[in-house]
Amino acid sequence: MNLPNKLTVLRICLVPVLVLVLLLPVNMATTIIGAFIFLATAITDLLDGKIARKYGLVTDFGKFLDPLADKFMVLSAMMCIMYRSHSNELIFNIFMILVMVTIFRELAVASIRLVAVTNANIVVAANILGKVKTVAQIVCVMAALLEPVLSRINFLFFLGYYPITIAASVVTLVMTVWSGVVYLKTYWKYLDKRM
Repeated sequence: MNLPNKLTVLRICLVPVLVLVLLLPVNMATTIIGAFIFLATAITDLLDGKIARKYGLVTDFGKFLDPLADKFMVLSAMMCIMYRSHSNELIFNIFMILVMVTIFRELAVASIRLVAVTNANIVVAANILGKVKTVAQIVCVMAALLEPVLSRINFLFFLGYYPITIAASVVTLVMTVWSGVVYLKTYWKYLDKRM
């Protein structure tokens, strides 16, 4: 249990705290605190990878747990945004689609990872597209949390149409699908161990 792995475990432990805060009544305080906790979890994601690579602390445990922690963090935040957006049909529907596509993608990639480790003893680490996808998801969640706060102080954001959130959602959707397809194409050969 080295420092990067401890940071990953910390990220997983922060997820229930994030969910608790985001399920409190929606107001500026809970939104800003929730965004801060989410950003803190995202920073631990950045730090654990950098520390692991810089100091040669990359482990199979870390390669497995780090992407799992990302999924917990992002999916929990997206589901909380759905809950908080029940009165805004557009944002609710966007995040419902994002959650469904993300879950499908993560189950497919997790299955490929399991098959690769079982059939070829290969632990599949995150690739660059997976990392870009995670950054896009983080930006999307932060936008969805903070843009409604901005709408209270800036007349450019009106009627619940949040352009930054919508744009970030589109990018997130594209990166989620694209990175998933690349994972499947790259590791498909391990589905049949005779190949």
